[in-house]
Amino acid sequence: MNLKNDLGNEQIQTVLEKHPRIGEILQKYDIGCVTCGVGICLLKDVVGIHALGEQAEAKIEEEINSYLEEQE
Repeated sequence: MNLKNDLGNEQIQTVLEKHPRIGEILQKYDIGCVTCGVGICLLKDVVGIHALGEQAEAKIEEEINSYLEEQE
């Protein structure tokens, strides 16, 4: 995953605190990290471990990067 600002290498709980919208994007793909109490997985690993396939991962990457561009 190639996310803007190297966001893929941040812990999911940190990402969701800064960007709750990313949690909504992940939930659309049945990635339920928003409710995880630990939250130490890296964002890129969270997406990869769900084995959604290249197309779905590319779409998630695109949606997250689009959201991040809107925030600039």
